Amino acid sequence: MHRVGSAGNTSNSSRPRKEKRLTYVLGDANDSKHSAGINCLAVPKSSIDGCDYLYTGSRDGTLKRWSLSEDVASCSATFESHVDWVNDAVIVGNNRLVSCSSDGTVKTWNCLSDGGCTKTLRQHSDYVTCLAAAEKNSNVVASGGLGGEVFIWDLEAAYAPNSKSDATDEECSNGTIASGNSLPVTSLRTISSSNSISTHPNQSHGYVPIAAKGHKESVYALAMNDSGTLLVSGGTEKVVRVWDPRTGSKTMKLRGHTDNIRALLLDSTGRFCLSGSSDSMIRLWDLGQQRCVHSYAVHTDSVWALASTPSFSYVYSGGRDLSLYITDLSTRESLLLCTGEYPIQQLAIHDENIWVATTDSSVRRWPAEGRNPQKVFERGGSFLAGNLSFSRARASLEGSTPVPVYKEPTFTISGAPAIVQHEILNNRRHILTKDAAGSVKLWEVTRGIVIEDYGKVSYEEKKEELFEMVSIPAWFTVDTRLGSLSVHLDTPQCFSAEMYSADLNITGKPEDDKVNLARETLKGLMAHWLAKRKQRFGSQASANGEVLSGKDISARSLSHSRLEADGNAENDSMVYPPFEFSTVSPPSIITEGSQGGPWRRKITDLDGTEDEKDFPWWCLDCVLNNRLPPRENTKCSFFLHPCEGSSIQILTQGKLSAPRILRVHKVVNYVIEKMVLDKPLDNVNPDVPFGPGLSSTVGDGSFRSGLKPWQKLKPSIEILCNNQVLSPDMSLATVRNYIWKKPEDLVLNYRVVQSS
Repeated sequence: MHRVGSAGNTSNSSRPRKEKRLTYVLGDANDSKHSAGINCLAVPKSSIDGCDYLYTGSRDGTLKRWSLSEDVASCSATFESHVDWVNDAVIVGNNRLVSCSSDGTVKTWNCLSDGGCTKTLRQHSDYVTCLAAAEKNSNVVASGGLGGEVFIWDLEAAYAPNSKSDATDEECSNGTIASGNSLPVTSLRTISSSNSISTHPNQSHGYVPIAAKGHKESVYALAMNDSGTLLVSGGTEKVVRVWDPRTGSKTMKLRGHTDNIRALLLDSTGRFCLSGSSDSMIRLWDLGQQRCVHSYAVHTDSVWALASTPSFSYVYSGGRDLSLYITDLSTRESLLLCTGEYPIQQLAIHDENIWVATTDSSVRRWPAEGRNPQKVFERGGSFLAGNLSFSRARASLEGSTPVPVYKEPTFTISGAPAIVQHEILNNRRHILTKDAAGSVKLWEVTRGIVIEDYGKVSYEEKKEELFEMVSIPAWFTVDTRLGSLSVHLDTPQCFSAEMYSADLNITGKPEDDKVNLARETLKGLMAHWLAKRKQRFGSQASANGEVLSGKDISARSLSHSRLEADGNAENDSMVYPPFEFSTVSPPSIITEGSQGGPWRRKITDLDGTEDEKDFPWWCLDCVLNNRLPPRENTKCSFFLHPCEGSSIQILTQGKLSAPRILRVHKVVNYVIEKMVLDKPLDNVNPDVPFGPGLSSTVGDGSFRSGLKPWQKLKPSIEILCNNQVLSPDMSLATVRNYIWKKPEDLVLNYRVVQSS
């Protein structure tokens, strides 16, 4: 489990951030595919309503339900609420799916729903890595994580209301805030099965799960017997711990592995336990005798996944060596079933086949003879598993690598290639990406779509080709942890970038109007929410914050900091074309309000009821009230001097100041307006046209009254910096960053263009 910064989980971040972040995740055109590695699989023990299903959980933060038929798998639902990797999932009872994530939560879902989360349980202080369920007790689920915590949840008790007033709510979100002191939650918010965010009354008491205390380091694996009376756990402490899940008490600790324990299995009775470890060994434990009875040196690297036949006679195993093996636990015979290109994360037996999840975004089905594994061994090619960890590695070095029984999977559920490289271009609106398949694409951040698909070309060459000498403040950050682009907006930094409407090709606005990129992007992201809000509350909902429940946004924002109204933009919800997001493949928002913790939702699923309990206050204040927080200095100071030997001067003396986005041709106009000519210039030709970018609106009225005739001529002016002639389309910020390159105030020079 990699310790990488999360898009939504910031509880362990050392970087202080005063305000909540808003993130939007750009989706692939095909939402029916995972966009990152598959961490977990879940297969119901029997058909549900006569249909066979497979559930997958991914590093893209979502789970998907696949309807299975003969060599066909269709995505029938996407379960979206986690804000980080989904690490494990189990099916409890007939229709309840439970998942855990690196966002520190455990979530429950209705297996046959359209994807709405029914409950969020918050107790862990760090990533939740593993789950275990009791097959014959549909109320019990255990969870473990990197914080060394193991909790046993009674789901019915977690669902039960705590008071008569709570009983009227459709659901409650009992749980605890993610902290080490396990205090009950007092203010709760859940995502209901109708995909709407609902806020519930404060509760004086919340459900607290049983804590199995004893681990001092990370927990990576859990397993529970069918009746829910025995729980085993393992992790970085290299020992198998055995618990009574009914009380959380320890019953024994088993030593033998020399590295992290990554996978555990229990037989139905709880007598025998299988463990897989990063020491490449599989061990069989007799819990009655409290000892290891067999060791199997099958793999050449870490064992990450185990699955057994119902009789616990054969074990399928996979891991970091990209290989899937089957081992007869009694005869110690092992057989290499297949090899792939990616490490194996989890296994799930389904009838005669086995589903294999890897760090790739696709899921593959291989033959396994699950009902009669002995048939596979009759093909020959088996080897005897040794009992020393180095025996398989030595055999591999000696060239005695076994030949896989199967060359190709019988079926593949294809995923979308994850983005593995990205570069934010200098215009701060486009991002160049390369995915795992080698395809290079250009994304437009303010619309969330791919505007160019270059195919399999050189990423570095394309990056050089798209380079522009422009300077725009970094108003967002990006990561690809979820396999796709996650764009992060933090206040007040995100409001630092502005462009002229003419540069964005916005019609209907004066070309010199300044457009704040973050404000317009937020309007585009929340356009559906604003429309739904208007339907519910009337036109006031889009013009002010009076309809918001709780504290008024205006009062709260003023208590935080002085705010600036954006005087150049009308106070409406109009979305300009450069900021219109797709409704076919809409992005998902990941954010957090004043209550309930982080959440994730597609922008088209927002129903207008969300308020300051769900969104950051600064986001709502920007969209509803048209106010922006105080920003860093958006001006650029500079000196304007004539070139050496020039015969002209301008009236203005001293330091000047202008917006950073001001173009050089505006400086040219300024020079012409302020120019002082003491004598006619032979090289000024009144018939010479204006230079590129000069405004034709500068007329005689711009000059001092009483000027001599030659002083009313309109010469062509060049602006220089460091003796380099500047393009009229350059901004002051670009000149400062790429031409001036000094910390001191910018110095510009001007001169009359010499006529030939």
